Amino acid sequence: MKFEDLDLSYEVLDALDAMNFDECTPIQEQAIPVALEGHDLLAVAQTGTGKTAAYLLPVLSRLSEEQHPEDAVNCIVMAPTRELAQQIDRQMEGFSYFMPVSSVAIYGGTDGKEFGRQQRGLKMGADVVIATPGRLLAHLSMGYVDLSKVSYFILDEADRMLDMGFYDDIMQIVRQLPADRQTLMFSATMPPKIQQLAKSILSNPVEVKIAVSRPTDKIDQSAVVCYEPQKLKVLKHLFRTSHAKRVIVFASSKLKVKELCRELRRDKWKIGEMHSDLDQKVREDVMLDFRAGNVDILVATDIVARGIDIDDISMVVNYDVPHEPEDYVHRIGRTARAGTDGKAVTFVSLEEQWKFGLIEKFLEYEVRKEQLPQDIGETPAYEPQKRRSKGYSGKKSSGTGSRKGGNTANHNRRRNSNSSGGNTSGNRNNRRNRRDNSERRKTIKANNNHNE
Repeated sequence: MKFEDLDLSYEVLDALDAMNFDECTPIQEQAIPVALEGHDLLAVAQTGTGKTAAYLLPVLSRLSEEQHPEDAVNCIVMAPTRELAQQIDRQMEGFSYFMPVSSVAIYGGTDGKEFGRQQRGLKMGADVVIATPGRLLAHLSMGYVDLSKVSYFILDEADRMLDMGFYDDIMQIVRQLPADRQTLMFSATMPPKIQQLAKSILSNPVEVKIAVSRPTDKIDQSAVVCYEPQKLKVLKHLFRTSHAKRVIVFASSKLKVKELCRELRRDKWKIGEMHSDLDQKVREDVMLDFRAGNVDILVATDIVARGIDIDDISMVVNYDVPHEPEDYVHRIGRTARAGTDGKAVTFVSLEEQWKFGLIEKFLEYEVRKEQLPQDIGETPAYEPQKRRSKGYSGKKSSGTGSRKGGNTANHNRRRNSNSSGGNTSGNRNNRRNRRDNSERRKTIKANNNHNE
């Protein structure tokens, strides 16, 4: 479907034409008519499917054609991270180019000058406020923000916001909104906590679900099966044997990002890092350096990386297996964009094999496993059907030490459990006494009920 076939305002269509946007994506085709009709919406679609346009275009169209209060906040767009808020703000500028609609982006990690700009935008009543939950609450707490006239409330990447612990913040903001607003909620996944949030803030919503698309054939996918302690050595080997420029490495935590960057800088790689401990100015400088080619390898956490929007990434490395298949598709979709080829490599430790097996099941094919050189050391067999607990290494010590350690542990357990027959009989007596007391309480309760 083409955008001109939708009932969008002429100003919005002019902006889309100027931006060379012609065809709708599936989420836009299904979500925009629902939003234009004024229904609440619960949309499930992965990142990168055009969700931002799916909610901004109908809201801007209605703002331009319908009567809304002047000098008041008419729409709030909630985003989990500063990077995503900035990205939405940039798209907002393009879509509203031919419209007298004002907007302001509200996020933390800024200086006093930027805070003052945000404050003025909220006091004057920007039509569209794009905000992270924590920073919007900070402004609300100062008493100069009026949300009583908001007509449109939008949550983008709602699952990420809940993962980051923003449920209470969101509900605190919702309590200051009018009950007759229109609410649009977008999420990449639909876990129980998202369903709970939807029931709390949506009114008779229309549900739109877009199946997660498979990665493009232009991405050369492979996996390296190894032990967790081998991952750093494998990463350095990968960089030495491949074109290690325009690379993004995804790690599971900011601590791991810091450790990886420290190790790679020792080997003189040009490294940039992205995680929540960095302030906004530093993040922006890192992204500028990466775009300019001053940084070859960007190491980032998954949450922060959702704001990264660069087209010429040559390789994506999943240092840790993503939690969900949707996250895997989103991560590796950073490469092979704009018609180019790309490479995606995932490191799979012993305890992550079952998780990667779920990803392969979702993909409906097995990802090619890379062969490692002998100097990396012995690697485990790939057995994704076995789910191993965290901390299980699967590696045995050489010689008889491991057997002796195991026997010693078993001996200690037996010794601790049998060292005192009095303790065993005492435990048995305690259990018998608890049962007797429980029966006695039941009898007393029954008598009381009878007397009543």
